[in-house]
Amino acid sequence: MTEIEQRRRTLSARLPELKIDCLLVSSPANVRYLTGYAGSNGILLLTGAESHFFTDPRYAIEASQQITCKVHVEKKALLVAAAAILKRKRLKKIGFESSWLRFEDHLKLKDELALGSGLHPIGRVIEEQRMVKSASELDLIRRSVATNSEAYSKTIRRVHAGARESDIAAELDYQMRALGAEKAAFETIVAAGPRTALPHAHPTAHRLGENELLLIDMGASQEGYASDMTRVAHTGTPPKRILRLYKAVLEAQLAALRSVRAGVTTGEVDAAARNVLKRHELDRAFVHSTGHGLGLEIHEPPRIARKDKTKLQAGMAITIEPGAYIDGLGGIRIEDTVLVTEHGCEVLTPTPKDLIEL
Repeated sequence: MTEIEQRRRTLSARLPELKIDCLLVSSPANVRYLTGYAGSNGILLLTGAESHFFTDPRYAIEASQQITCKVHVEKKALLVAAAAILKRKRLKKIGFESSWLRFEDHLKLKDELALGSGLHPIGRVIEEQRMVKSASELDLIRRSVATNSEAYSKTIRRVHAGARESDIAAELDYQMRALGAEKAAFETIVAAGPRTALPHAHPTAHRLGENELLLIDMGASQEGYASDMTRVAHTGTPPKRILRLYKAVLEAQLAALRSVRAGVTTGEVDAAARNVLKRHELDRAFVHSTGHGLGLEIHEPPRIARKDKTKLQAGMAITIEPGAYIDGLGGIRIEDTVLVTEHGCEVLTPTPKDLIEL
């Protein structure tokens, strides 16, 4: 049995617990997790005894070669095709992903199903199964992390005052692709000067000035798996105020990393970073959570956030990324991709965390 087949078997075994007869999977990441399919149009119907995958003729060859469950190549709407199977097998309690099935499709499915059939939202059950990564998944994440860091290294050595944010972002994306990534895991963030105080700044035509901060937040998607890293540089010698801000955020990030281990709640990890920044009177400048899980998606459970009670488990891949943002001055964020272990964590990101001078 392949790893993907075992994932489907594990999920199928939970159907009675979820009080459903079958599960309709429409999230692209969850479909990929359970079938290996990476195309743009596919859904999976999972019952206790079998699995049915639906796609259109564009993906017929790919599906027949890669997918081990029963494949249905349909010219009609995939939900209509799935509904026909549901009616033929007289399945009454049909689970669906409430975060992914559009209201329009929900209505279409209700119209197609036989009288008496019921649709039951299941929440993020599959995402919870995905939280702990297998050895093969971790290998892909490590490769993605290595590609991401190498792309950063190749780019940052060429960055200088006068370079546009958008050009730096384009070079980072190019280097990721050249090194084996299929795409960036998210829109690459490049911000210079006071714009570094915008946690999710979009790259603009702004040119990096003399004596300015530069914040880069980037991730690669390689064979479907994401990485995530943030680093900060400065043109010229950083002033003392920037150095103090950087030192405080680095101290917070290292404190959070030290707190990571199996059994600790994500809220406790968040608190470790937040408490350090509070001592530096920067708690109000920390405006987001400390991190998140990643894998087939750049943001997936668990969320490393204030008061979150999810317990970390060995094998989870997460980010640790505290930051502090001061309007008119700039922002600092330091982020690594991290593997949770039984007694601590392994920082997968190899890029040094020094505040480099360009």
